[in-house]
Amino acid sequence: MLPEDLMLLFINEQNGKLRTDSSSVENALAGAVLIELVNSGRVAFDPNGKKLQVVDPTPLKDPLLQESVARFDKPMKPQRAVERLRKKVRDNVAAQLEGRGVVRVEPRKVLGIFPAKSYVITDETVAGGVRKAVGEVAFGYRGADARTGSLITLLHAVKAVHKVFDGDKRDMTKRAKEIAAGNWAGDAVRRAVEAIQAGVVAATAAAAAASQAG
Repeated sequence: MLPEDLMLLFINEQNGKLRTDSSSVENALAGAVLIELVNSGRVAFDPNGKKLQVVDPTPLKDPLLQESVARFDKPMKPQRAVERLRKKVRDNVAAQLEGRGVVRVEPRKVLGIFPAKSYVITDETVAGGVRKAVGEVAFGYRGADARTGSLITLLHAVKAVHKVFDGDKRDMTKRAKEIAAGNWAGDAVRRAVEAIQAGVVAATAAAAAASQAG
């Protein structure tokens, strides 16, 4: 599932910390959840193509996605949907990875005072498989498909491709931008991903502005 794959990419397997700031991680994860909801057919754009709404209330087997559908109490723009879905998304995705035996979540302290969490990779085969598949596309060794294209597009939306994969920042960003604009998905999915990408960018910028104001 995209949110779990994305979370694995964000985890630094050497120290269990996240490779970028928590706000960017949560916005990107919310975007991944939103893409999954669109792909599932439960959520779609309204006739005007501007707001997302629930179009199929059939329950989903995945608890994270089902709980996320419930947050759509009315049609909303992609940015608002990302902001609505990011609440507790990191903890919920990490809990699903922990339930699968892929990650172990451990408490830690920042500066010996502030509570935080470490994410220990316990199944290196799964985590390594995700990193290999996405890395091959990020470095241009093969073309993107719907899964890898979506993941790189979300990483690009929060300016984290060069933080997740070692390489020249300019080259990595250029390649990610090309992938984000590529033809690796059907037209309907492509438009949805573009809108969600824009929503993630807007939500991240709004969160950064709020943080600076505070």
